[in-house]
Amino acid sequence: MKILLTGSSGWLGRHLAPLLQSRGHEVTGLDVAPGAHTRVLGSVADRDLVFQTVSHYGIEAIVHAGALHKPDIVRFPRQTFIDVNTSGTLNLLEAAVEAGHPRFVFTSTTSLMVRADVRAGAGEAGAWWMDEAFGPLEPRNIYGVTKLAAENLCRLISRESGMAVAILRTGRFFPEDDDTHAVPSGPNLKANEFLNRRLTVGDAALAHLAALERIEAGTPVLPAPPPARGVLSGLSSGPDAAPPCLLSTGILPPAMGWHEGAWNVASRN
Repeated sequence: MKILLTGSSGWLGRHLAPLLQSRGHEVTGLDVAPGAHTRVLGSVADRDLVFQTVSHYGIEAIVHAGALHKPDIVRFPRQTFIDVNTSGTLNLLEAAVEAGHPRFVFTSTTSLMVRADVRAGAGEAGAWWMDEAFGPLEPRNIYGVTKLAAENLCRLISRESGMAVAILRTGRFFPEDDDTHAVPSGPNLKANEFLNRRLTVGDAALAHLAALERIEAGTPVLPAPPPARGVLSGLSSGPDAAPPCLLSTGILPPAMGWHEGAWNVASRN
């Protein structure tokens, strides 16, 4: 297929473009920044550019992985998030419908599922198990608000046009640290995030390939694979209880993927 990949110069795009090409797809990358897989320089907020690109390159499917992300909040006003994340998605959807595309893959985020109470650590066991049925969705910042609005546009256009649209809510896979914490996280808290929330960029790319080739309706959540779901009840006292809790299972630290710093804290407790 001739595929338009937005965000082709980004962290996911740099991994996804060669993967798509290895499967015989012809990739046209669109990004505001130059890159090895970026053919068109520009923003998805530029409606004319989007329609011209889809028409000129004979695009047959779109993988919309480009967006402003949470760390961008400090650099851009809210209106820019709306222009890029929401209006930009609408531009791509409508260009796809006009071209008669059979499929559209949208990269969303589990961040829009993290409400204020989730962020505060509330929950029956001091932790949350978040899957496709999790709700209500109450994004806590402009990033989550615009991504949820874009999801709803995907569903609306799919219902109205019949175009197959897959929405992938990915866990964090980009290398930047979480910018929410004013004080650096302790090693246990960081280990918890990497084990239970972080997604490898390679797995994210493979998920997009699978969605493109076997597209079906739905909004799958793509978190990191849970290492020990059965011990979540032991986290009730907070993230710092995680290593002792996991040690009690008899699983060796290296098998769980914990870094030395986290286990050093556990040994002192």
